[in-house]
Amino acid sequence: MRTLRFFLPLLAAVAMAAFGAAPAMATMETSAEHAVLMDGESGQVLWAKNADTPSPPASMSKLMTLELLFQRLKDGRVKLTDTFPVSQRAWSTQGSKGFAMVGSRIPVETLIRGIIIASANDMCVVVAESLGGSVEAFADMMNARAKQLGLTQSHFVNPDGLPDPPGQLMSAMDLAKLARHLIYDYPQYYHYFAERSFSMDVGNGRSITQQNRDSVLDKFPGTDGLKTGHTDAAGYGITVSAVQNGHRLILVLNGLRYPQLDKMSPAAQDWHGVQLRGDEAARLMGVAFREFRRYQLFRPGEIVGQAQVWQGSRDTVPLEVVNAADVTMQVDSRQGMKVTLVYDGPVPAPVAKGQKIGVLKITAPDYPGAEIPVYAAEPVSRTGILGRIYLGIRTLIFGPQGV
Repeated sequence: MRTLRFFLPLLAAVAMAAFGAAPAMATMETSAEHAVLMDGESGQVLWAKNADTPSPPASMSKLMTLELLFQRLKDGRVKLTDTFPVSQRAWSTQGSKGFAMVGSRIPVETLIRGIIIASANDMCVVVAESLGGSVEAFADMMNARAKQLGLTQSHFVNPDGLPDPPGQLMSAMDLAKLARHLIYDYPQYYHYFAERSFSMDVGNGRSITQQNRDSVLDKFPGTDGLKTGHTDAAGYGITVSAVQNGHRLILVLNGLRYPQLDKMSPAAQDWHGVQLRGDEAARLMGVAFREFRRYQLFRPGEIVGQAQVWQGSRDTVPLEVVNAADVTMQVDSRQGMKVTLVYDGPVPAPVAKGQKIGVLKITAPDYPGAEIPVYAAEPVSRTGILGRIYLGIRTLIFGPQGV
């Protein structure tokens, strides 16, 4: 078998542009220790900085707690109107609170809003104990679910991201993958991430209202989620997504440090940290939506090339893409884009319609690359004995290139 590579005729003009002068690329830079920018629709990574290195995710790990809850809502094991009890352990959990009262029962929908908007650690424990039986058992569920979702750089020890006990880790890449999963697999619950405030009845006719700590919701048009986090070990982090002109991008930043806040009061540190983190995420989102574009290469079912066939009733089989072949890249990268059809061939007959034959490899300057699978658009049967004899003779005379 051999691997055949060639530029697609339909994209010859684009491929030839790669030999021109190298374009001046826009710069995505951040002081965050870990970062990743992902195309929402395709999951394509557009830019990354130490994105595969696990680090403490702080409250951004609550996205996994919500995933397990959303999964059970989607399959009917839990309903939004169900109520979960508040234990002494949940009530006494420190850090950000939803002010759940011990002995009370809280509707699931209220718990969702409290976890997202108020980053309520106590409500995370309520969910963990109700779904897993205990915080420790729920952490095991989180790890098992992370494995199912392909989050390979994540490890959970609690549902809230607090640093005690230690060991809670997620990479920026895993956070982006998880965010994309929540957006597209649970669209019926995603709207909660865009809510600005949360009010909790604390008894005696009183309620406490808290504002969403995702300040990007008001700093960048089209932002609709997802979650922030902060501990001393983790620094400031945010997982954010926005849509403009039908194009969704997902950005994760973690390990933002602001030493200028150290001399401020805790309340002032908190407020300024929220604003600075939001400013950085909004700035990068502005660069991303300005400099990155989605380009359609082929429509669903469009023929993208031909593959040679060995001992078939025809010498070639047409290849198609099943889904739309779109790529997102920087505007300046497009002039250097190459699209190459790669497959092991000739492909032995018979060939079934829909059989995967190879991939389209997309490359460009300052672009991590992408692969799009291609499939046989038509079946090709195996030739009869006389045809195989003829092909054997032709191969002896002209060699494999003549097949």
